[in-house]
Amino acid sequence: MHTQIMSLNVGPQHPSTHGVLRLVVDMDGEDVVKVTPHMGYLHTGFEKTFENRTYQQGVTYAPRTDYLHCFGHELAYVLSVEKLLQADVPERATTVRVILHELGRMHSHLVFVGTGLLDLGAITPFFYAFREKEALQDLFEAVCGYRMNQGYFRVGGLSRDIPDDWAPRVEKFLDQMERGVTEYATLFAQNPIFLDRAKGVGVIPPEVALDLGLTGPNLRASGVPLDNRKDNPYCGYETYDFNVITSPDGDSLARFNMRLLEFGESIKIVRQGLKRLKPGPVKDPNRKISLPPRPELETSMEAVIHHFKLVTEGFHPPLGEVYVPVESARGEVGYYIVSDGGSMPYRVKIRAPSFVNLQALEYACVGAQFADLITILATIDPVLGDVDR
Repeated sequence: MHTQIMSLNVGPQHPSTHGVLRLVVDMDGEDVVKVTPHMGYLHTGFEKTFENRTYQQGVTYAPRTDYLHCFGHELAYVLSVEKLLQADVPERATTVRVILHELGRMHSHLVFVGTGLLDLGAITPFFYAFREKEALQDLFEAVCGYRMNQGYFRVGGLSRDIPDDWAPRVEKFLDQMERGVTEYATLFAQNPIFLDRAKGVGVIPPEVALDLGLTGPNLRASGVPLDNRKDNPYCGYETYDFNVITSPDGDSLARFNMRLLEFGESIKIVRQGLKRLKPGPVKDPNRKISLPPRPELETSMEAVIHHFKLVTEGFHPPLGEVYVPVESARGEVGYYIVSDGGSMPYRVKIRAPSFVNLQALEYACVGAQFADLITILATIDPVLGDVDR
C-alpha cells in the first residue's frame, strides 16, 4: 500500500514542548520516520551577556539558564571562576552549597515527575509533586528571598549565611519528601496504563547514549554509571555516602524511575550535609575577592577602598581557561571560561545538558508511534529547562 510522508509541527506551542522547542515530525501513517528538533525559541544570549559583566555579576545570569535547578548552574559557574582565582572557600559555605545543590536537584525532579506525567494525561501526580515543590521553594526563599533564580552563591562563598532555623526546617522537609516519594510511586509506578506507554518505549542502548553525549539520569537509565559527583568530585562529594542509580533497560520507564530513585540519594546527601554544618565564615577572607563586612567599612579605609574597587570594577583573575563539570538534575553542566586578565570574561561557553540530551530524541522516536514520541520527550526532558541559553 502506497502512503505519503506527512510532516507535522509539534510545538513550540504544544503543551509537551513548553514553548521552547519545535519538532518537525515526518509521519508514515502512525509511524515516526524522522524527527528534527528546532531550538532557540527562548534564546537569551546569556553567554554573550556574561562577557560584558564582571565575574561576580555573572552570578545573576547563571541561575536563569535553568530555572528549575538554579543552584546547579550557579555552582558550576562559581566553581569555574574560583578555579581561575584559586579562591579559598570556607567549609561551611561548601557544605551549604552541597545541601542546596541536592535540594535543587529534588526541585527539578519534582517538576519532571509532575509535568512529565501531565504530558501523558495523568493530572493527579502534578498536584502531589507541586505540594513538595512549594515547600522547597519556601526553603529557598528563607535563604535568599527568592523562590527561583536565586543568585545566592558568590565567587568565594555565599552572599550571606543561612538563617538559624533553616536546618531544622530542612530536616522536617526531608521527612515530608520521603513520604511524598512513596505516594508518587503508589500513584504511577505500577499503573498499567503508564507501564504500557513507557515500558520498552524509546530504548537507547548504552553505546548510543555515549555516542550522543547523553549525561545525567538519561545516561544512567541506559546502564552507564557516570556521575560527576563520583567521577569528577567537587565540593567534597567524595566524602559523602550515596549510590549512583543505574538501569540496564534504557527505555522511557527506566528514565522515569531514575528520577524517582534519585530522590532517596539526594535525601541521604542532604542529611549528611546538615550533620556537617559547623559555625564559621561563609566567604573567602581575601578582600580582593569578597566584599568586606559592613561594620568593617565604618572603621577601615582600606575596607572602603576594597569595597569600592570590587563594586565598580570587580576582581581580575589571571590569564587562563577553566571548565569545571557539575552533576545537575539533567546531566553535566559546565562553564568554559577564558580569562584575558580583565575584570570580565573574554569568552563564556555553557555546556547545558538539555540541549545535548535532545540529540537522542530522533534515535529514540524513529519507528515509534506519535503518542510514543510524547512519552519519549516527557522522559528525556519534559521541561527543557536549559535548552536555550
